[in-house]
Amino acid sequence: MLTLSVLDQSVACAGRPQNESISNTLALAQRCDAWGYHRFWVSEHHSHPTIVGTAPEVLMAAIAARTQRIRIGSAGVMLPHYASLKVAEQFRVLDALAPGRIDLGVGRAPGSDRRTSILLNPDPRASDNFAQAVLELQAWVGEGVSTEGMPAGHPGHGVHAYPLGTTAPTLWMLGSSDFGARLAAQIGLPYAFAYFITDGEGTDAALSLYRQLYRPNAQHPTPHPLLCVWALAADTEQEARRQFQSRARMRMDRNLGRLGPLPAPEDAERDWSEPERAALIAMRHNALVGSAPQVAEKLRALAALHGVEELAIITWTHDPAVQARSYELLAQEFQLQPA
Repeated sequence: MLTLSVLDQSVACAGRPQNESISNTLALAQRCDAWGYHRFWVSEHHSHPTIVGTAPEVLMAAIAARTQRIRIGSAGVMLPHYASLKVAEQFRVLDALAPGRIDLGVGRAPGSDRRTSILLNPDPRASDNFAQAVLELQAWVGEGVSTEGMPAGHPGHGVHAYPLGTTAPTLWMLGSSDFGARLAAQIGLPYAFAYFITDGEGTDAALSLYRQLYRPNAQHPTPHPLLCVWALAADTEQEARRQFQSRARMRMDRNLGRLGPLPAPEDAERDWSEPERAALIAMRHNALVGSAPQVAEKLRALAALHGVEELAIITWTHDPAVQARSYELLAQEFQLQPA
């Protein structure tokens, strides 16, 4: 049976204050908790005029206080910006607030431009130490009542990330290339592939590497791949296609280096070049957009094609009610039930 989860990016919308995007994320998390989704993840971006979720650990704390059962996670913490110990402490506090419900997803990408990345961490080679930082995080987060922390010889030996509890965050590797797949396999972590970023390119190669190289461990005896996909359902295919115009415009503008708030569907048209028109036709043809039965069929086919049992759905719409309706329709179509 296919498991459905959510990734929300707190997207800025034209004509609305950005703080409303954060409020909308909180409201959506509560609804997805009630509708039976398995996880609700939030992302990290910096100085990005389209995606205004900059502090997933803060947003997760607010979601934890407003939900009952859904798992809450980061997709992800951009680890090269931070000290592993501090991240471990933050997520152990989160686990104390929502025991057994916290996912700690980490990524190597900056989630920003180079100048912003340097301001967050002046070390320009911080990402080169990503694998070591993940191992440190794994040691400090641990899983269970206690953790031994760093081995002898490490500068952090004898230093612990508190508070400890009967549960601990689950560490996830995020990626859109072979690098993340290999590292997740070598360490023995669940792996989330950013299908929505690559439009599927490289998916088979990354998942094959992950499965072939996977090293089982006590916490994760088998590989657990997940695909993050963009999808939009509405009460009719026509309405879904209309709402998709906002997302299509953003994708086309991004290719030109133009970033900004998500436009309303009625404002999404502009003068397209001939190459852009061809790209739009291909985008609309491949998009996971339509009525709930149509989208559900596409999601099931995609999961079967890549042999995954869990999908995290991302949906951008200018109207938050349209976004919520999409998740509600898919919950009904897949007959999700709160645990």
